[in-house]
Amino acid sequence: MPGCFKKTLFALASLISFVSFILIVVAMGIPEWMTGKILCKTGADLVNATDPELVKFIGEIYYGLFRGGKVRQCGLGGRRSKFTIFPHMVKKLNTGLHVMIILFLCVAILFSLVSFGFCILNAIKVPYRAINGPAGACLWNFLAGGFVVLGVTSFMAAVKLHHLTERIANFRENVFRFVILEERFEDSFWICVASATAHAVNLLLIAISGIHFPKIKTKTEEVNVTAEDIMY
Repeated sequence: MPGCFKKTLFALASLISFVSFILIVVAMGIPEWMTGKILCKTGADLVNATDPELVKFIGEIYYGLFRGGKVRQCGLGGRRSKFTIFPHMVKKLNTGLHVMIILFLCVAILFSLVSFGFCILNAIKVPYRAINGPAGACLWNFLAGGFVVLGVTSFMAAVKLHHLTERIANFRENVFRFVILEERFEDSFWICVASATAHAVNLLLIAISGIHFPKIKTKTEEVNVTAEDIMY
């Protein structure tokens, strides 16, 4: 049976793994990975709008991995619309990269559950095989956190290098053209960052559990009895 200190650390690590699993699932479902402001460039150019008038042509956009929405401002008031990434819009995006982001996060979900199981196992007993022990728990936490990082990095690449926001904003816009004025990473993105951080904390906890602290021993003084002591 593992010691009380080791049990506590692995129980905490299992809780963190389960929380990470929940975080990734929630992040994938929330349609707010990115928000931004979009300018209706065509409308502004038609009326030769100056700085004070540009407010009438600035709308908003938000989107996640599967759906989103936007507010079009082209001088005649705001028009709200919602959209889904699959199955139509993904054809206009970098399909391979977008699918990779989803796959990375799905694999991270699987490894988070596996790391949860391994941490529970190590909290209950000492496994006979080394791969089922702390080494295995470290491996699955490292893989789970690594795939989350890959998903987050791929999403950043899609936004910054492949102009994901601009492509989504101009989807099925035959008359008006929109340009991006501002982009902000939102809750779902940072939830995934928190999930990766949670697995890094787990690696630290597992490393601490392997430290063998020295036992404090009280040194008993030897009593030397001499002939003089006997006389007294």
